[in-house]
Amino acid sequence: MGVITYEHEVISSIPPAKMWNAYIEDADNLIPKVLPQAIKSVETLEGDGGVGTVKCVTFSEGSQFKTVKHRIDGIDKENYSFQYSIIEGDALGDDLESISYDVKIEAGPDGGSLCKTISKYHTKGEHIVHITEEKIKEGKEKAKALFKAIEAHLHAHPHEYNY
Repeated sequence: MGVITYEHEVISSIPPAKMWNAYIEDADNLIPKVLPQAIKSVETLEGDGGVGTVKCVTFSEGSQFKTVKHRIDGIDKENYSFQYSIIEGDALGDDLESISYDVKIEAGPDGGSLCKTISKYHTKGEHIVHITEEKIKEGKEKAKALFKAIEAHLHAHPHEYNY
């Protein structure tokens, strides 16, 4: 199996603990609310929310994809680190076995946060799939849009996710 790795970072004015609570802890509820045009629902298929939990993400009508299943591979709440993999679904296409993500939220400038993500595309077989710069940019823009939609929600609702 070949692996193609990409990294990206997004800066937010939201403190790390609050961003973690919204972006990771309550993502299943919050993401369909802040990006209904992209994500219709997130449903837990097995597990209790911890490592090994499998979820089904259903995309909104008009999306190029219908559903994906993702598995939680690691959670470190104290260090705001989260790992998960897309293990099934039409987003993988014919060439990808899985896509794994390592998300880390760190302290950023001016009391905000920095979200660092490493994406690894695991190809089927030994061949390396060529992913165009355009596709990489598109993926990074979608990730940034999600992060910024959550940030905007938190600014509009400053009393949420303060636990």
